[in-house]
This record gives sequence, C-alpha cells and structure tokens, in this order.
Amino acid sequence: MVTDYFADDPRTNHERMLAGDLYIADDPEIARLQQRALRLVARYQAAFIEDYDGAKVVLAELLASVGEDVYVRPPFYVDYGSNISIGARTFVNYNLTALDVARITIGEDCQIGPNVQLLTPTHPLEPQPRRDKLEAARPITIGDNVWLGGGAIVLPGVTIGDNAVVGAGAVVTKDVPANVVVVGNPARPVREL
Repeated sequence: MVTDYFADDPRTNHERMLAGDLYIADDPEIARLQQRALRLVARYQAAFIEDYDGAKVVLAELLASVGEDVYVRPPFYVDYGSNISIGARTFVNYNLTALDVARITIGEDCQIGPNVQLLTPTHPLEPQPRRDKLEAARPITIGDNVWLGGGAIVLPGVTIGDNAVVGAGAVVTKDVPANVVVVGNPARPVREL
C-alpha cells in the first residue's frame, strides 16, 4: 500500500512546489508548465539566430521578469522559466542551466559564465515509498554586480551578496557575503574585495 503523504493537504502539487514544500514531481499540471517552458526556450533559441529583437520578446514571455539590456546566449535550460527574474544589464553566457522549481533571482549588472548551474530542487533523504517522485526546492538569490565563473554550481537556498565573485568551477553550498571572492568545492572565501 502506498502512503498518501498529502491526504490532509488540499493544495495541488504545483502549489506545494511553489511554497517550497514536498510535492510529487510527475504531476500533470507541472508537466504542462514544463512543456510550455520547453516550447518557449526552443522559440527563443531559434529567434536568437535570425531576429534578436523578436527573441527578447519570447524571453520576456518565458521569464518572470527581464530587465533592460539583458543578454542571454543560447542554449540555456530551465524547468519553468516563470520563476526566474534577471536584472538589467546582466549577461548570461552559453549553457546556463537554471532549474527554477523555486524562485531564482539574478540581480543587475551580473556576469554569468558558460556552463553555470543554478539548482533549486532538493530531494528527501529519508527512505520512503515513491521517494524518487518527491521533491522540494529552495530559492537562489544572486545580488547585483556578481560574477559567476564558468562551470560554477549554485545549490538550493544559497544567497550570493552584491559584488561577489564565484570562481570557475566552484560549488556554492552556503551563502556568499557581499564583496568577497569564493573558489573551490565547496566554495570558500579567499579574498575580500
């Protein structure tokens, strides 16, 4: 017999997801929203080649908010897009993976290197039936004027302060204060700015 973990919770899986609570990931409503994001990402990437102004319109439809003069080089990958905000004058290089199960906020004047991963989903650690189907998420916040080096990975729940620099290949497991450089796995401060 499979346990119904949500018997006393009237919310949909999508509502639980947005609240940061455990939810079942293979829900039909969630799948519909993921398909919408896939279609819009494909449209953006195709338009980027032929009509950059048209591509910006698609990007604005995909994301929660996009500031002025934002530049996102395709390809890039999202779960929903609707949980991502990018501040003005931010540059995103090739192959951003932004798993936006929870909100991802990227500040103004940021530089995001190639192959960066912003990962909000988490999974329960306790053994349980259907464990592979349960997820939760924690938001990621990136301040203003932040540099994320190529291949950096930012894990769920992390906040990166203004003017911080994350070295290439760093794995950010904890909050990064403003005005510091972090490097390594796990990322650790090596210098104040």
